[in-house]
Order: sequence, then structure tokens, then C-alpha cells
Amino acid sequence: MIDDLRTLSPGAPRGEPCTVELDGETLRAFTGESVAVALFAAGIHTLGRSTKYHRPRGAFCFEGHCASCLLRVDGRPNVRACQVPVREGLACQSQNAFPTAEMDLLEAADWLFPGGMDHHKMLTAHRAANRLFLKVVREVGGSGRLPDAPPATLSPARRETVDLCVVGGGPAGLTAAATVARLAPAARVLLVDDQDRPGGSWHALPGGSARAGTQTAQAETAGVRILRRATAIGFFPEDVDPQAAVAVPDAVPGTLALGTPDGLVHVTARRLLYATGAYDQNIPFLDNDRPGVISARACGRLAFRDGVRPGERVAVVGDGRLARALAANLAAAGLDAEAIDTARETPIAVLGTGAVRGLRVADPAGDERRVEADIIAVAALPAPASELPRQHGAPVTFDDARGGFAVTVDAHFRAAGAAVFACGDVTGYRGPDDAVAEARLAGRIIAHTLGAAPTTT
Repeated sequence: MIDDLRTLSPGAPRGEPCTVELDGETLRAFTGESVAVALFAAGIHTLGRSTKYHRPRGAFCFEGHCASCLLRVDGRPNVRACQVPVREGLACQSQNAFPTAEMDLLEAADWLFPGGMDHHKMLTAHRAANRLFLKVVREVGGSGRLPDAPPATLSPARRETVDLCVVGGGPAGLTAAATVARLAPAARVLLVDDQDRPGGSWHALPGGSARAGTQTAQAETAGVRILRRATAIGFFPEDVDPQAAVAVPDAVPGTLALGTPDGLVHVTARRLLYATGAYDQNIPFLDNDRPGVISARACGRLAFRDGVRPGERVAVVGDGRLARALAANLAAAGLDAEAIDTARETPIAVLGTGAVRGLRVADPAGDERRVEADIIAVAALPAPASELPRQHGAPVTFDDARGGFAVTVDAHFRAAGAAVFACGDVTGYRGPDDAVAEARLAGRIIAHTLGAAPTTT
């Protein structure tokens, strides 16, 4: 169904009107929003099908971390729709579906093999039958088809040397970078973020986008250079820039590799701060991968950043504190929302055979009830994004109460040696306010190591 769910006030003024195309159908959009947001605002939840069983797939996190919103965009397969900015005439196609993503005949694989399908052991007795079967499997399986054209020539890689490189542009990263730039004005501070609008989890809160914009402007005014849509691919200790090693003898040995729209960037830094935040997670219940099941922070971003009504009725299920906070924020915006605390009720299954119609839950006594909703927002505790600092040698500790594998730091926020730091939710999820408080202190400590005078303010 084609609708327009942009009925709320966006966190920032919308861009110019434009149109995008999905499977030959023209849809209304606005520059500055992502393709995934534009499609959701048009009432389109199902974007494609899974690779093997052809289960319906739709956006879950709207932040580029879950790979549930893959589309073919301008002839390129497997593009994350939530990371593609809208522009006039953008052509998108759903993937792994015949004839359409909503009505995919190949979804028969899902109900034909409820216990799973091992195609390596099927129809192996007869060679001709096996060849035919493997041809069908190849047609049904996989993800997308080859691009229409070879990739354009990539820009040459470039090297940069900075005093501080902050990885992550959420509340912690922006705050720490601005603090260092203010206290050590001669320092070259680079902040890299994989989103086009820094701010991270602030965008999921009422008024959060305005706060993110203010903090971004303050950081840039203080001298922070922000590299947007830049993904930290990995840290490579063996890749040492000889010139940087001579010019900056106290630099962290090795290279932080960044993938950017303009090509690969090799960063050598005197100090590294990992403020990578935390990932949205799902919780186990039947059909929790269905379109219409999204993360709580994605629900918040749709409502408070993009001005898109998530649904007519939203069921927020998960951690009680997080679920109640989002439900209250949605209610204050005039939406119908109910919080379901998993400490009191257990989610069992999504209701509805097509579009989401609600959730079935049970209390500790086993009594079940139906929660009517057309969107289910999962408020699981976010998981620390600890992969990159762990690769750098930072120790991690599993703490279920903090979301999973959290980076362990000392009293001075050092994570790996004297020049590698971490702060914010990557050290265990506590939320944006605590992340900001940590980042201010971490920023003062890092600024002092770069030569700034000590301060108690």
C-alpha cells in the first residue's frame, strides 16, 4: 500500500521534494532522508527476501548494521537502503523474489522445509535429477545478481596523520572530540562516523536531532574535522607509514583504514579513541525477523528524526526501562504505544500471516494475551560495538547487564596501551547521558596527554 506516513515533525527541516523508484513504481521522497526511510514513509515494509528460504525482509535498525534492507540500487546489488541518501530519479529493485517481494512464489521453500533444508543431501541418487535440482537451488539461493556494469575507477588511497582520531560520531564521540579540540586547540582532531548525520542515539530521542546538530556545530567550530559516511574497516599494526613514524615518533604504530565515498584513507594518529557505541539487538520469539519488527531506536529515529509515523499502534517489547521510555515518548508525540517488559511477560510469536497484526505474550503463570499492533519495536539492551577495539588489543568482558562484550578500560579510559582509549557505550551500554559524562572526562584526559594544561572544569 502506498501511503505517506510523514505526519510528525522531523528533527530537522526536510530537504527538497523528489522521487525515487522501486520496482518501477514512483514514490515521493525528500533529499536528506535515506531510501529505507522514504520507502517506510510510503507504507512499504517488505524490501526483499532472504537468501535460502525466501522469508520476507525489511529494515530493522535503519543504521546500516543489520543487512535486512538490501536492495539493488542503480544496478548495484546488495546495497543497504538505509545508507543510501535519496536523490531524484534513484532506481531501486527488490531482490531474491519472483515475481515481487510482497508476493514471492519462491517462499514455498520456507513452508516446504519447516525443519530446515540441506540441499547437499537431496536428490543425489540420480545425476540428471541432481543437476536439475542444483540449478533450481542456485536460482532460489544467493543474494542479488551481478552489477549491470563494472565499478567506476576507485580514487587512489591517501594517508593522513592526526593527533587524535575519534571513531564514532554519537554522543560520546562528538563530546570527546569537541572537548579535546577546545582544550588543546593546536591538536589536529579527526572524527569519523559511518552516518551522514552525526549524533548516533540522540536521533532516537525527542529533540535529540537538534542536540546532535548543536554538538556537531560546536565540535566543528572548535576545530574538529568530521569525516561523514566513513567506515572504520580495521586497524592494521603492520602497516606503518615511514614518513609518519619519523615526523610523529609517538604515533600509535599501525594504520586505521577507513572506507569513504572518496576512497580508502589510511590514518596514523598519536591517540585513538574508540567511541563506537552499541548495536541494536533483537530478542527471540517466533517470526521476529518479519517486516514490521524493528529496533526501538529505529522506531525513535523514524518518529523523532525523520518525522515518520512508525505505525498506528506500536508494541514496544524488551528491557522494561527502555521499553517504557520509548512508549512514553511515542505517546507524548500522539501515538498509540504499549510497553511490554520481558521481565514480566515473555514474547511468543508475531500475530498475522502477512502484515504484522500484533504480538502474543505470556506471563510467568503461562497465561497468554494478544497485544494488537502493526509495528513491534524491540527494546533489547544494545550490544557494545567492541570488534574494532578488540582487534586493536583492547580487553573485553562479557556482561549481560551491559549488553554483551564490553571493552574494559582503566581509570583513565585507556583500552590498549597508553595511546588507545575507549569511552561511552562501547564500554557497556548505559545510555547517551552517561556516555556524554564519560566523554567529557575522557576528552580532558586525552587533551592533557596531547599537551593541554590540566583543568578541573
